[in-house]
Amino acid sequence: MTLDELITEFDRGLRTMAGVSRMSRPTPLPPTEEQSGEGAQPVDLSPAERTHAAGLMRVNHVGEVCAQALYQAQKLATSSPKLKDAFERAAREEEDHLAWTARRLEALDSRPSLLNPLWYAGALSIGFVAGCFGDKVSLGFMAETERQVEQHLDSHLDKLPEADRESRAIVEQMRTDEVAHAKAATDAGGVELPFPARAIMRAASKVMTRTAYYL
Repeated sequence: MTLDELITEFDRGLRTMAGVSRMSRPTPLPPTEEQSGEGAQPVDLSPAERTHAAGLMRVNHVGEVCAQALYQAQKLATSSPKLKDAFERAAREEEDHLAWTARRLEALDSRPSLLNPLWYAGALSIGFVAGCFGDKVSLGFMAETERQVEQHLDSHLDKLPEADRESRAIVEQMRTDEVAHAKAATDAGGVELPFPARAIMRAASKVMTRTAYYL
């Protein structure tokens, strides 16, 4: 990797942890009202619903912080230009997710996780280790990560307040993107990870999600 590329990735890492994210796509919106033809109007949430929705969206924001770190590390670990491009494309879409969840947290009068630097550093290390096992394992790690994120987002669609259409629209689009990323990684030759590796990933994810909901 060239010096310019290292500077670019360092800048992206700083922006990720500082919460300064660029969007290439607008924030997803709830479906339009069929009868009026106008956009669905925001519904006031109760204090408990607002707190719960903020906790869930903070978890999603942490997931996107980790995604940036994982893709950066995997780009550093591979020598394949084709794979670097694949990770970069996925990272750009994940950066949209990062910006969407950050804006939603602001709308809910909440904040990102206080432990974002820790999550970022941990994900960066894990992603680099996965990349060092070779491109097929790295792609398999990407596919498994995205599959687990998909399941995680499914659970959030069940847990989010029914009235919080704004958060639901964001989570639904994120889920669509994660499914596409997992398929792309598998189609590119990603191998299935052994059960112990998948189990460790799930355990680490549980620790992160339970902590980030509050912190």
